[in-house]
Amino acid sequence: MSLNETPRSERVHIALFGMRNAGKSSIINAVTDQEIAIVSDVKGTTTDPVYKSMEILPIGPCVIIDTAGLDDIGELGELRKKKTLEVLDKTDIALVVIDSSVGVNDYDKFIIDQIKEKKIPVVAVLNKIDKTDVKEEQSDFLKKELNIPVVLVSAATKQGIKELKNKIISILPEDEDKFKIVGDLINPGDFVVLVTPIDKAAPKGRLILPQQQTIRDILESDAISIVTKEYELKETLENLAKKPKLVITDSQVFLKVAADTPKDILMTSFSILFARYKGDLVELIKGVKEIKKLKDGDKILISEGCTHHRQADDIGRVKIPRWIRQITGKKIDFEYTAGVTFTQEVKRYSLIVHCGGCMLNRAAMISRIEDAKEFNIPIVNYGILIAYVHGILDRALEPFPLAKMIWEEE
Repeated sequence: MSLNETPRSERVHIALFGMRNAGKSSIINAVTDQEIAIVSDVKGTTTDPVYKSMEILPIGPCVIIDTAGLDDIGELGELRKKKTLEVLDKTDIALVVIDSSVGVNDYDKFIIDQIKEKKIPVVAVLNKIDKTDVKEEQSDFLKKELNIPVVLVSAATKQGIKELKNKIISILPEDEDKFKIVGDLINPGDFVVLVTPIDKAAPKGRLILPQQQTIRDILESDAISIVTKEYELKETLENLAKKPKLVITDSQVFLKVAADTPKDILMTSFSILFARYKGDLVELIKGVKEIKKLKDGDKILISEGCTHHRQADDIGRVKIPRWIRQITGKKIDFEYTAGVTFTQEVKRYSLIVHCGGCMLNRAAMISRIEDAKEFNIPIVNYGILIAYVHGILDRALEPFPLAKMIWEEE
């Protein structure tokens, strides 16, 4: 993947919800101006959520998610509705499509309530106005009834589609500086050294995604990125004309990088940066402090946001379980999830250990953290845990004063 391509995890996720045959797939085709979703008069054409990464002008890079109808029936229908509701966990903007000839029903009100509860920006899309005599007064009444914006459209004639795009733009989550990977920690002209061992799990010929994204963020901040492997770090630092502002390392070589980086240079890891960028660094720091409280028989969930070929020394399946057993001296049971699946049984676990989340969007990662918080289950990510077990978390948190203060609290 080239640096100018936007990974799915960095795109705005726009999900469409509603009844079967409300016209969700037709709306997607109209908004994208492409025939990318299968359209049929037969109810239930869309079964599982369908994800399509694309660029929509003037919205920009996004992922469109088409979902099964909320009124799907039967045993399979219930499973499909469950998958539809899971989409909320990764949704940045929700469009609830309503058939204007049917009107609003309890299914629509249910999903709107769920969306509001999760504080997701939402628009009601009143579709098929070419087939009904819908007036603006009815739209105003609907806005008051649902207490959300309403846009009148016809997917068939494209009427109202421009207005729908403008409404989506108006409710786009703000791109706040606090969600930068590293740009808010550095200044133009600063040197940043990235230590990137060649990961066996990475596709041949590529850097792994967090490394690519960090380099891009440094360049966009008008700073200078210097990339090296762990065995060349010491020589690299000695040959620089000025001291780097920051050294960023892959977690798996934390110890060597900490030893070779002078104490007066800030040092952290890609995974800790992503804990802040994608999730809640303070909450994850609180989670790592609970490791010392683990007991014999406790269950730990190790969850990854992607699936990849497992190596003999796999970080999630081999190294982390070994480190936790060594540092606690306890007989711990480990369970695993990967990809879009998280867990419906959060409260079964004494601790959740999550990957850096580079393949998840921020909404999905925050949702997983919130699920853990709801049941008071501590959650930590790989990079924070690795720094902890190696005794260098203090140093790795120096660029983040609030998180360091939380870590140092008794």
